[in-house]
Amino acid sequence: MSYFTDLAQQYIDGEWRTGGGSWDIIDFNPYNDEKLASITVATVDEVDQAYRAAERAQQAWADTNPYARRAVFERALRLVEEREEEIAAAIIAELGGTRTKAGFELHLAKEFLREAVNLALRPEGRILPSPEDGKENRLYRVPVGVVGVISPFNFPFLLSLKSVAPALALGNAVVLKPHQNTPILGGSLVAKLFEDAGLPPGLLNVVITDIAEIGDALLEHPVPSVISFTGSDKVGKHVATVCAANFKRSVLELGGNSALIVLDDADLDYAVDAAVFSRFVHQGQVCMAANRVLVDRSVEAAFTEKFTAKVRTLVSGDPADPATHLGPLINSSQVEAVTALVEQAVAGGATALVHGTAEGNVLSPTVLTGVPDDSPVLRQEIFGPVVTLIPFDGDEEAVRIANDTPYGLSGAVHTGDIERGVRLAQRVRTGMIHINDSTVHDEPIVPFGGEKHSGVGRLNGESTVEAFTTHKWISIQHGRSRFPF
Repeated sequence: MSYFTDLAQQYIDGEWRTGGGSWDIIDFNPYNDEKLASITVATVDEVDQAYRAAERAQQAWADTNPYARRAVFERALRLVEEREEEIAAAIIAELGGTRTKAGFELHLAKEFLREAVNLALRPEGRILPSPEDGKENRLYRVPVGVVGVISPFNFPFLLSLKSVAPALALGNAVVLKPHQNTPILGGSLVAKLFEDAGLPPGLLNVVITDIAEIGDALLEHPVPSVISFTGSDKVGKHVATVCAANFKRSVLELGGNSALIVLDDADLDYAVDAAVFSRFVHQGQVCMAANRVLVDRSVEAAFTEKFTAKVRTLVSGDPADPATHLGPLINSSQVEAVTALVEQAVAGGATALVHGTAEGNVLSPTVLTGVPDDSPVLRQEIFGPVVTLIPFDGDEEAVRIANDTPYGLSGAVHTGDIERGVRLAQRVRTGMIHINDSTVHDEPIVPFGGEKHSGVGRLNGESTVEAFTTHKWISIQHGRSRFPF
C-alpha cells in the first residue's frame, strides 16, 4: 500500500474518514519538497467524537483478559517486522531521516512493542494491613481510562508508539494527535498498524489537525484523564497549565541542552566519536543531543583538532543515499531559526571552526568555540546541527557549566576513571546521564525523563505503569465497625 495516499485521513471510532475542517495540512518531503499527502484537518467536533468513541470502548477493553490484550501487541510487533522496509522508506520521505536513523527508530519501536506485550500483564494489586480489627485493604492498579497523546516530528513513529502502545496494553483507550509535519508516521500509520493487529474499534483514534483549528480542545476535553506530550518546553508549559486547570495529569517529555563532558583522562578518539554522534544524529533534531561539548582545558587542543576533523568528514544531503550522515531539517523555518542562532553567536564574539551552509533544508554542521558566557546559544536548545565546544578547568567547573542551563534531560561523562565519572554525574542536574557513551539513549524498562524545563514525570517500564494507571482502594470490613454515633 502507499502510506501517503491510503492513510491521508482521520481515524475515528474504527473508521477512516475525511476531516470536517475547511483547510488541509500538506505533508511535504523536507528534502525535495515533494507533496506526499493532503489531509483535511479534524475539527473540534471530531476531537469530541474521537474522545467519546474512546470512552465508549475503554471499559470493555479494560475488562478483557490481559492475555487477550497481549496478543494484539504480539501481532503489531510482527507487522512492524514484516513492513520494516516500507516504514523505513516512509521515515526517509516524511521527516528526512537517513537510513541509519530509520534503522535506529525502527529498532527502538520494536523494543517498545515488546515491552508493551509484557505490560499487559504487569499491573498487580496489593493487600495492605489495617489498624482496624476485621478490616481488609485491597489496593487495585486500574487504567486511568482515556489518554490523550501528542507526539513530535523528530521520531514520530517511535514516540507515538512509546505512549500509545503501553497505554493500550494497560487497558486504556487513546486519542492520538501527531505533529502536523509527520501526520502519517506519527498518526495514521500507527492506527493502521493496530487496526491490522486486531485492536477493537474505538480504542485508538487519530486526529490530524492543528491548534489553529481546535485550540485547546484536545487538552480541555472532559474525557481524558492523562495527557502525554512530547515537544518543546514552551508548548509543554502551556500543556501543563491547561491540564492542571482541568484536573488532568500530564506527562511531559520536553527539550534539552545536554552536555557531554570530556575529562582530562578520557580516551579522546572514543570521546570524539561519541560526541559527534551525540550532536549530529538526525541533524541534531533530538532532545537528548549534546548541544554542548565540555572539554578539560588540558586536552582541549587535541580534542578540538580530532573533533573538527571528524565533523568535516560528515556528508550532508539526500537522506535516501546510504552515504549520507545528515539529511534535511524538518522545514525551512527550522533552517532559518538555526542559521540565525549561529549568526547571532558569531556576531557576539564566537568563532566558527566549522561553518555550516544551507542548501534547501539541508544544513551542514557548525562547530562554535569561544562563545561568550552570556551568549543565549549556550542556554537554549538548538534543534539542528550546531555544537559549542567549551573548555573548563577541573571537575568543579565542569559541573557548574553543565548545570548552567534551564534544561536537564540527558548528558554524558568521558573518563578513564569510572567512579570519578559517576561522582561527577551525580552532581549534574539531569534526568539521565551516561558514563563513556553518547547522550542519546532510550531503553524500554529504564525510566526516561528530565529535570527542570526538560519535563515532568517519567516513561518506560514501571514508570509507564505509574503514568497510565491509578490506584483504587477497596476496603472490606469482615467484622463490624464501631461508630461514635
